[in-house]
Amino acid sequence: MSRPRYLLDEHIPRAVQRQLRRRDLRIEVLAIGDPGAPAAGTPDPTILTWIEENGYILITENRRTLPAYLAAHFAAGRHIPGLFWLRPGTSIGEIVEELYLIWQSCTAEEFLDQTLYLPL
Repeated sequence: MSRPRYLLDEHIPRAVQRQLRRRDLRIEVLAIGDPGAPAAGTPDPTILTWIEENGYILITENRRTLPAYLAAHFAAGRHIPGLFWLRPGTSIGEIVEELYLIWQSCTAEEFLDQTLYLPL
């Protein structure tokens, strides 16, 4: 069993990453554009493949283009370690609290092929 690891989509404020790391340095949280993560501007299908291959749950607000790419990803027999959609108007504090509680109390395997809205 492993703890969830997070990849923040490029429009998620970097403050989420900083505040999660302040809570516990063991939390693995990358943001698009970080070393070791997909580069800024990476197309959605490539990000979905990256999270599948690297075991990171994607945190995103992208409801415009991502759903169609996600459907195609699943239709091709692919998988994701999880995807968390942020509800409109969710504060940075709420995002951090939800992700931290999930990291503390859940295993990464619980979210395989799951898409959830945060806050829960």
